[in-house]
Amino acid sequence: MNAVADVRYLTQTEYEQIEPRFDPEYGSYWAQLNMRPNPSFNPKLLIEVRQFIDGIVNSQGKFAKAGQLHDINYVILSSKVPGIFSLGGDLALFRNAILHKDRDQLLNYGRLCVDDLLPWHRNFDLPITTISLVQGDALGGGFEGALASSVLIAEESARMGFPEILFNLFPGMGAYSFLARKVGSRITDELITSGNTYTARQLFEMGVVDVITPEGTGEAAVYSYIRKHARNGNGRRGFEQVRRDFNPITREELLRIVEVWVDTAMKIDERDLKMMERLVRAQARNVAENQLSTRLEANEAPRLEAVGAGD
Repeated sequence: MNAVADVRYLTQTEYEQIEPRFDPEYGSYWAQLNMRPNPSFNPKLLIEVRQFIDGIVNSQGKFAKAGQLHDINYVILSSKVPGIFSLGGDLALFRNAILHKDRDQLLNYGRLCVDDLLPWHRNFDLPITTISLVQGDALGGGFEGALASSVLIAEESARMGFPEILFNLFPGMGAYSFLARKVGSRITDELITSGNTYTARQLFEMGVVDVITPEGTGEAAVYSYIRKHARNGNGRRGFEQVRRDFNPITREELLRIVEVWVDTAMKIDERDLKMMERLVRAQARNVAENQLSTRLEANEAPRLEAVGAGD
């Protein structure tokens, strides 16, 4: 059978924890996370992200809308949760697995993460540019998810960091691989071992964040970047491929790190588990506070230009 005839063109799909949106003008395909019950990467969300990725890959980057076929040129990861991009891994799941010495549960979780992050990092091996838009907090696995994209855009009020060291663990689903390729080992070591939370401005100055923009202007900054990128998108995507392939991240590398992460997690003691529990409660309070707060209306947001890559 003709291979072209086998392509299943992508159409709008419904998910429980992802709100997809396709904009045909620039071929931008949004994956807006609407994480439930907590804004973290639970197993159900990880499976849905994989389904989202498979749809792009199986369609060879083609989206069918209103009877017309469009190229997917940009895939953007963002969050629908006010003030939170993602609070990271499912700490309640981690704690339960560690308490019950369930190594397989942690290993399966880590592999799900790798199966999402690696193709995203590789731009699905298609002429597509991936973008992360961070509005609010991106912690632990949330920060890892943001780093997987080719471009990281963050609002000024965004905060990112790896708290894992506070409960005697480390981020094990790609943080070191993504960061070391981008900013080198010294900054990577600092970000992972300090346990600190950093502002978008600090991370921009380190070279981690590519574009910063005032609060409430994140989506406008994404489209501003896309317009500039699209002027010479063919050359830029070729460069992005060279950058990936020059020092490639392999599945074997990421899975080996997951194995070390699981082995390290299995050694966590009661004191560390109590710290993890405190962080779980802190996450819940953070969610409650953000649900009560109101965000700026779009027409009240400062009309300032984003600063960063793509200028």
